[in-house]
Amino acid sequence: MEPVKHDLKNNSLITLAGTVGVGKSTLTNALSDTLGFKAAFEKVDGNPYLEDYYDDFEKWSFHLQMYFLAERFKQQKRMHEEGLGYVQDRSIYEDVGIFAQLQYDQGNMTTRDFSTYHSLFEAMVMNPYFPKPDVLIYINGSLESILRRIESRGRQMEIDTPRSFWEDLYERYQTWIVNFRECPVLHLDIDQYDCRSEQSMKEIVRALEELQQADEPRHLKLSSMTKNGTL
Repeated sequence: MEPVKHDLKNNSLITLAGTVGVGKSTLTNALSDTLGFKAAFEKVDGNPYLEDYYDDFEKWSFHLQMYFLAERFKQQKRMHEEGLGYVQDRSIYEDVGIFAQLQYDQGNMTTRDFSTYHSLFEAMVMNPYFPKPDVLIYINGSLESILRRIESRGRQMEIDTPRSFWEDLYERYQTWIVNFRECPVLHLDIDQYDCRSEQSMKEIVRALEELQQADEPRHLKLSSMTKNGTL
């Protein structure tokens, strides 16, 4: 897709958020091309804990969350130091607000481990020196649409995961995003919008510009984009 002229800052950080399988990587690629920004992806291939985690949540949840926290913090620091525009395919805030909390609530992470993890997150991220995203794009959709995407991409460890896990994760995201106030939020729905449509991408860019120029963080939901497919 051809780049779109925009008024976003040259060093803008646009971060995507949303449950597993919702289409973050696809939109990251499309949006980075549209804006002329670099893309930053979650490290899945080569992750030393991911397969073990899906096999035994209780044994490996703490290890996986610590790994993701460290990798995402290093990524965030590197992007800030480079001073370039980036589109990032998952936010660091989801690590503690969604995934670590889920494992703790389900008894897969001890109180001691969760407290250690949470304290480290607070020290690393929740301070005035941590570079926050300029805008967070929250991608959502119906649970059934998301489950179809998970099945179609064919990661066996995800396909074998019980439906109840995905239902719980989905509901947690619905609650989490309502209370998110770290930066402006743009809401997109995979059942309505198409990141392969030039018109759709232009409307997303215009919304990002509006949110970046806002005086304070707020939520904006696009509801009039042309649908030619799915994210």
